[in-house]
Amino acid sequence: MPDLPSKRGRTHDAEGAREAILNAAEKTFAEHGFDGARIDAIAKESGYNKSLIFQYYGDKLALYAAVIRRADDQTRDMQNQALTEFRRITAPLNFTELKRLMHEYIGWYFDYLIEHPNITRIYNWEIAEGWQTFAKVLSERDFQDVEDFSPLFQAIQDAGLMRPGLNPMLQFTAANFVVFAYLAIVPFYQSLMLKGVGSPEETKLARDFLVEFITDGLLIPPP
Repeated sequence: MPDLPSKRGRTHDAEGAREAILNAAEKTFAEHGFDGARIDAIAKESGYNKSLIFQYYGDKLALYAAVIRRADDQTRDMQNQALTEFRRITAPLNFTELKRLMHEYIGWYFDYLIEHPNITRIYNWEIAEGWQTFAKVLSERDFQDVEDFSPLFQAIQDAGLMRPGLNPMLQFTAANFVVFAYLAIVPFYQSLMLKGVGSPEETKLARDFLVEFITDGLLIPPP
């Protein structure tokens, strides 16, 4: 009689299956959006049957939420590091350090989206559809992020280093979506055979440009 897999082995197999399912779901949601994605397609892509997908995730919305949360987890360390650094430089506020940190954060975010094109495409679907599906999978963590960062950006605005009037957290979020706009337009210009678009050299130039463009658009130098 063959040996039965150990508990550790079964756990490893389950973790591998979950990872494969999430990878397949991420790819399928990126290609078709939430409404267009089919569990049958995710099952085929992952190599696991639908019943296992439902066993692990319950339904398509819960699977979508798991994909979003995994992306959130991938950015968590950098966000926490940035939060710590923002808090450090706002008491007292140091403009030189603020600009350096803004450069670092935007550059890191650009790199993350370049390395995770499926997440970029999923968020572009959300933008096109008014974030209707994302609103259904919001978690306490999303609200906590806003609560953590909002006072810091408010302090920067109160110091006269961000434009008055418009909510500073909204300013920061909107400015960062310039990165999404760039990544969304690259395939269009590639289809026009525009020389160099999407190449490593062009991508580096775009990164440098966007980091400066967004930072200079957000921050007002002290008098």
